[in-house]
Amino acid sequence: MAINALQSSTAKVLGIGFLALLMLIPLAQVQGLIGERSELRFHAIASIAQSWGREQHLGGPVLAIPKRTRVQTNTGWSTFDSAEIVLPDTLNIHGSLAPELRSYGIYSAPVYTAELKISGRFLAADLKALGGSETKYLFDRAELLLPVGDVRGIRRVGALHLAGTEYTFGPSESGVGNANAIAIPLDLSKLDSDELPFELDMTLAGTQSLQLLPLARRTEAALNSAWPDPSFDGAFLPAERHVGAQGFDARWQVLDLNRSFGQHWQQDSQRSQDLKSAGFGVNLYEPASVYQQNERAGKYGVLFIALTFVAFFLFEVLKKLRVHPVQYLLVGLALTTFYVVLLALSEQVGFAWAYIAAAASVVALVGGYASAVLRAWRAGAVLGGVIALVYALLYGLVVSEQYSLLMGAVALLGVVAALMYLTRKVDWYAATAAKPA
Repeated sequence: MAINALQSSTAKVLGIGFLALLMLIPLAQVQGLIGERSELRFHAIASIAQSWGREQHLGGPVLAIPKRTRVQTNTGWSTFDSAEIVLPDTLNIHGSLAPELRSYGIYSAPVYTAELKISGRFLAADLKALGGSETKYLFDRAELLLPVGDVRGIRRVGALHLAGTEYTFGPSESGVGNANAIAIPLDLSKLDSDELPFELDMTLAGTQSLQLLPLARRTEAALNSAWPDPSFDGAFLPAERHVGAQGFDARWQVLDLNRSFGQHWQQDSQRSQDLKSAGFGVNLYEPASVYQQNERAGKYGVLFIALTFVAFFLFEVLKKLRVHPVQYLLVGLALTTFYVVLLALSEQVGFAWAYIAAAASVVALVGGYASAVLRAWRAGAVLGGVIALVYALLYGLVVSEQYSLLMGAVALLGVVAALMYLTRKVDWYAATAAKPA
């Protein structure tokens, strides 16, 4: 009889484990739904950026000087036209970002309007260093280009003050690297100063990210904003930064020695890649968006369902009750609906309130059902309390970005220890041999 009891108990445990694994199917469907809603949000952000201004890449003014180069070939001499990009000696960019959230349907994205002041200087020595017996530079047809990633985000651009003269920007068909640009035609042959200082200010709008390009021998930049969660990314991190609840203030310093390109080059696709990889700046980071949080919660779904099944099984063994596998299945389905309700509500009211509402609903549903199944309201109340405790633990795992693994490992160890303690005196051979109540 002991052998039959052991076989019955083992079969019941294996059946419960199978039901827990069976819940992977609806959980996988929930994960797919989360991915689908996240993709919709991505398209919504793209629509906002299309109208407001995309992620911006901004550099300082550079000089584009047309040149004609004679090259000897097998058939004789040929002339090729190109442009030489010359960078300034120093570049200073100071900006203040005014962030806000823009909505598209139920989705939103952080956008900003940046007030920027740009100054620096060109050196005549850098222009005089250009040369070559077979190359002719057309200084009278030069252009000053200001790289801007998305020119639709330009809200205002002031006049450029260059060597005491005021110039007005206009559109440009060319760019700098892979960035669009606005331009000013210049006749550099008439400039005879050793230094060409420049200064301008502009208002630039963008979505989520502002990247600066170190287009000078020495680049210094400073950005500040009221956004409390900045993510500093790109090729260079800030030399100084201060981040708090009121926002951030960051400063960068980049030398030509830190870059993979020099002070001047002939523009081509390779240099375009170099410029892109040298960008640095800030991203208006949204810590753990509702879809990231929903995805994290779903990763613990099987563990959560398994713990609930174990709690039911303990009541069944300790109280000598009998719970049918169909009842386990119904409880598992009720637990999986938590993730659907959480996803739907979090898009409307935010993750925290959605979590409270979904958890309270499922705790009441499973606790009430357990009271009926186990024929004891106290057992249902205890089980509901255990589930509420597990939901509280799950919330801590979801919102904790840095310590979620540590918390999960400690919690799992604690659960196993609790199960071992509660069942330390259970005679598993006789547990199912007694008649159920």
